[in-house]
Amino acid sequence: MEWGSKFLLLMKPITMRKRNIYIGVLSLVSASVTFGQNWTEARVGTWTKVTNKGGKALGYSPASGVKLLTDKGFAFKDLNKNGKLDKYEDWRLPTDVRAKDLASKLTVDQIAGLMLYSKHQPIPAAAGGPFAGTYGGKIFAQSGANVSDLSDQQKEFLNKDNLRHVLITSVQSPEAAAEWNNKAQALVEGLGVGIPINSSSDPRHGTRADAEFNAGAGGAISMWPGSLGLAATFNPDLVQRFGQIAATEYRSLGIATALSPQVDLATDPRWNRVSGTFGEDPKLATDMARAYIDGFQTSTGANEITGGWGYHSVNAMVKHWPGGGSGEGGRDAHYGYGKYAVYPGKNFQTHFLPFLNGAFKLKGKTGMASAVMPYYTISFDQDKKYNENVGNSYNKYIINDLLRTKYKYDGVVCTDWLITADETAVDVFLTGKSWGVEKLSVAQRHYKILMNGVDQFGGNNESKPVTDAYQMGVKERGEAFMRTRFEQSATRLLRNIFQVGLFENPYLDPQVSQKSVGTAEFMKQGYQAQLESVVMLKNKAKALPLTKGKTVYIPKRFTPAGRNFLGMDIPEKLEYPVNMSIVKKFFTVTDNPAEADYALVFIRSPDSGGGYSTVDAKAGGTGYVPVSLQYGDYTAQGTRDPSIAGGDPLEKFTNRTYSGKTAKTINTSDLNMVKETFAQMKGKPVIVALQVSNPTVVAEFEKESNAVLAHFGVQDQALMDILTGVHEPSALLPMQFPADMKTVETQAEDVPRDMKCYVDADGNTYDFGFGLNWKGVIQDARTAKYKQSTLSLK
Repeated sequence: MEWGSKFLLLMKPITMRKRNIYIGVLSLVSASVTFGQNWTEARVGTWTKVTNKGGKALGYSPASGVKLLTDKGFAFKDLNKNGKLDKYEDWRLPTDVRAKDLASKLTVDQIAGLMLYSKHQPIPAAAGGPFAGTYGGKIFAQSGANVSDLSDQQKEFLNKDNLRHVLITSVQSPEAAAEWNNKAQALVEGLGVGIPINSSSDPRHGTRADAEFNAGAGGAISMWPGSLGLAATFNPDLVQRFGQIAATEYRSLGIATALSPQVDLATDPRWNRVSGTFGEDPKLATDMARAYIDGFQTSTGANEITGGWGYHSVNAMVKHWPGGGSGEGGRDAHYGYGKYAVYPGKNFQTHFLPFLNGAFKLKGKTGMASAVMPYYTISFDQDKKYNENVGNSYNKYIINDLLRTKYKYDGVVCTDWLITADETAVDVFLTGKSWGVEKLSVAQRHYKILMNGVDQFGGNNESKPVTDAYQMGVKERGEAFMRTRFEQSATRLLRNIFQVGLFENPYLDPQVSQKSVGTAEFMKQGYQAQLESVVMLKNKAKALPLTKGKTVYIPKRFTPAGRNFLGMDIPEKLEYPVNMSIVKKFFTVTDNPAEADYALVFIRSPDSGGGYSTVDAKAGGTGYVPVSLQYGDYTAQGTRDPSIAGGDPLEKFTNRTYSGKTAKTINTSDLNMVKETFAQMKGKPVIVALQVSNPTVVAEFEKESNAVLAHFGVQDQALMDILTGVHEPSALLPMQFPADMKTVETQAEDVPRDMKCYVDADGNTYDFGFGLNWKGVIQDARTAKYKQSTLSLK
């Protein structure tokens, strides 16, 4: 992520002073006199820090109107301004006691606000597009607003809709994030009963490939390999350390909930979310899930409040129950064309493993992931009790009977984003995804979800559909039932805010935040993890490592014009695929292959789209086409016909077969680049670096290469360090690479490790757990532990 200019907040500390707060409750005044005053306070920027000797530190904003209460010499925040110490305000009491007390005090409107999870919020708000916002009615650039100011839309949903869970996307700097947090927290502290904001983030520790490693860079968040790269290390201890560092950086940005990890088993290699998973193997994904969540959630020492939870903890929202990696044909359920998950291998329960044995059975004291997100998919024909084929959050069997009852999960369950809105097109990303319940009203959808045991609605900024659902329940089941049901969800949601210490102090020191994010040590550990995530697939005649200082040829890569997943246009490009200034620190560079000692070719996995062609649909076809993992044109022959699942209100057919249809890969020029370079080099070594988003049919280019590195998103410098022998490759494939598209078509979408794998010219099989180091095929404790297939719920 690129960071813009820093906006520094000047600290204005004032002399520490003691004072007594007298309130109209004689017992509390008497206690303060009897026990003496054990607290002091000091100004930190725009807020006040209260230090309780032998107790919890507090933070409050004088602007919010909140005052302090005292009891037995300790200070507490009077969040509801009633002049007495309520249980939820008493930091000495257990989290559950406080959460239940506050839940009982909330109005239906306030609980409805807790049940909302905001749409994506960049700081500052974008000028246009799906994440647009205004400041005094103007776009940010024309408003005169500060980077850290709240947008009009944010003020509205915090005030009017009582929303307290905010999804943060981009931030201009750590200071800006901290300042925005302080302004938002000061606003809500003065509203109602003073419930703080619980901000969240999707994964944000990915790499900028062209960034040079600089341990002293600071400011920017530390850079790590993506989930597949973490999985490729086969090292849960490393993943746990990542979680600890990421949690520290999140809390410095005001983020207390991670919308991660994504532990879906990537059992279909074509799925466009494979790169966000820990791969296809149940045991590896389970161990990685456990380590990741333990790292994020666990606080130790002085930072622990109780039960492993504390001021360094970040709630982990594990996703996506009950697993979303088996979409028919590899299609994804963000779209109507990918709404169905299928189970031809009768392997539904295997997808539970990373949840049941990982996320819900932590080694750390927090015990289980504090939140779960179901996926959009309809788990087709898996509901054997009520026989419903509806999206997972709407499915009573999957949420109530399995997750809540059989597996006794009592944390927060939050829907994926936009599932209660109306569908407008089968091929649009930002549309409603009310799969299977399209005929219900928006309020009825909320009611059905609530009755399943779901607590929260992702991407919904408005509370009225939730209160409408409450009234439906009152009419059908009575006021007492619905009040109890609402308080149940409120208690779960509040528990996650209490346990990370936000009720005591939700404020940040912007200068401390700046120094706590992207520290030299964090950068160093992230870079080391990148090095450990790169898989060497091929090294014919020990072509690697290369001699530093030699001359290399790097062909430019062509990217055709297209659209991203949000539907936004992307212009065509012809450019070097790596940062050449970094390359030149390792090699001499030439544009003439005849002058080069080696060629370095940088390519990406084939991209044929998501399995649907709008052009085909407009021409009278069904729109359904194959998802291809090869660069050349692929025509599907003898594939499933009819499809297992199908049907959508916007379609007049149910057979989604693509038999006989052809998929064209938009980056087929990557393959041509390898072949042309191989011919131009006339026998001199050609090294291919493949950035992997999905298992790839490497048969098309493997023979035209002397060495192949597979990586999952790392800095260019990390590749240079491996190419020149600074670091020895040690990673292993977290998934199978198929021999061809025929084996991709014949594998079952729900079964892991069921493909015929590619065998290269050196006789090596690109199977799960395969990788090379300088000596040859890696065989160590990791391969001994994980290469045995594990398909058991035991």
